[in-house]
Amino acid sequence: MRGGLGEAGASVFLQIFKILREFCKLKISDSRRLELKLLTTDLPLVSQRVSFRCCEVGFPTFFIINAFEGSLMGTSNQILSVLEYMEKEKGISRADMIETISEAIRLAALKSVNSGHDVRIEISPKTGNLQAWAIFEVVDSVSDPRTQIHLSKARLLDETAEVGSVVEKEIDPALLGRIAAQTTRQAIMQRIRSFEKEKLYDDFKSSVGDIVSGTVRNFDNGNFYIDVNGAEAIMPASECIRGEELAVGERIRCLLLKLDPASRDAELVLSRGHVNFVRRLLEIEVSEIADGSVIVKGIAREPGYRTKICVDTNDKNIDPVGACVGTRGIRIKSIVRELNGEKIDVVRYDAKPERLLAESMKPAVPKNIRIDHDARRIHFEVSKEDLPVAIGKRGLNAKLTSMMMNWWLDISKETAAVPENFMEKLERAAAGLHGIPGVSDEQAKKLVEIGITDIDAFADVSVEDLVNSGFDGEEAQKVLDNVQKFCKTKGAQ
Repeated sequence: MRGGLGEAGASVFLQIFKILREFCKLKISDSRRLELKLLTTDLPLVSQRVSFRCCEVGFPTFFIINAFEGSLMGTSNQILSVLEYMEKEKGISRADMIETISEAIRLAALKSVNSGHDVRIEISPKTGNLQAWAIFEVVDSVSDPRTQIHLSKARLLDETAEVGSVVEKEIDPALLGRIAAQTTRQAIMQRIRSFEKEKLYDDFKSSVGDIVSGTVRNFDNGNFYIDVNGAEAIMPASECIRGEELAVGERIRCLLLKLDPASRDAELVLSRGHVNFVRRLLEIEVSEIADGSVIVKGIAREPGYRTKICVDTNDKNIDPVGACVGTRGIRIKSIVRELNGEKIDVVRYDAKPERLLAESMKPAVPKNIRIDHDARRIHFEVSKEDLPVAIGKRGLNAKLTSMMMNWWLDISKETAAVPENFMEKLERAAAGLHGIPGVSDEQAKKLVEIGITDIDAFADVSVEDLVNSGFDGEEAQKVLDNVQKFCKTKGAQ
């Protein structure tokens, strides 16, 4: 047998080569083709002819030639080439690869039909030389020749061997067979994937929540696949900016939203639609936000439509809105371009909610503002002309303002001037509702405020209606129960 390998040995390294091809994700050249001949001398004049296309990038041609050129003279050069390549190109240390290959071969030997031995594997990190020893238990009566050895034979290997002890016998790795080679291939592939996941996690765990740059590689079913420093990332359709079109090969910036090690797809999850993407862009473009001179007090976003931001500062010499907008709007325009034309409103923060509301609603003018501090709810009116502006398209302006302020907003159209005796009518209506057993004076006033002025007005009122008007669920249910009891009692009389 040339080089002590034969067909089984050739199979082992052919499988290793296939692994490397899969993990290197090569760009295949159609213009060149390399034919490699693997000679096996177990059978006279028999050879295996294997043809591979030669790669242009990522996997050097000389490695393919050196690994499989001519007949297989032994395992050392091939294993050493594998160790060197994985260390340089994949960043997997030589010690880790040796441990992986050794453990894979050991487990394969246990499952092999031709072997079944428990073996010990040693690979030299300097030369790549591989040695294997079968491990046997010393007994005085052999029942399983694969795992046991008679005492007389054991002492030929080790003069100090005794019954119950363990001896080792060096074996040829080629004896492990084709099944062992396939099992080794699967184990090595799994371990390399594990190494790559660990390396990916170590490389990007500190960047979660930050902006990263990448190149669009593919588009599938609404999801974009992006190359970020050699790692494949995914930007799901739910994290894209609505209406934005990205071309393959285009370089973009995204927020690294999270790492998902359990995903079968790309583990890096990116976003351009998340609110923190705008926050990070602000920190990059506005130096005052980065150094803490300007503080983002609230931010709300509807990707592709509008972002609302309120900012504040502790430095009287700094205009927080002007700092964010920049000279002639240069800073905010840069962010708008990055967001594909998405509108950005920047307002000055005020601790008084009515002032912040007035600033946030411009050009609409809030009137008749009523504030419920306990429920963090603001009731206000706007003129008929300002109502579409205050609510916005699909209600988004009111929604974003509410999210930015962290207050619930109730908007209604401005009513006619309140007559002088109107308050007296409200008080009489509240007093009438207070006459219902179980309805408190405070509850009666709240009912009158939402337009329920007498017992007949409860005809079409539901628990959900009262909850939406400021009552909690339990309180709303009790009010309706008390009204129904009162109506039954009144009807019985």
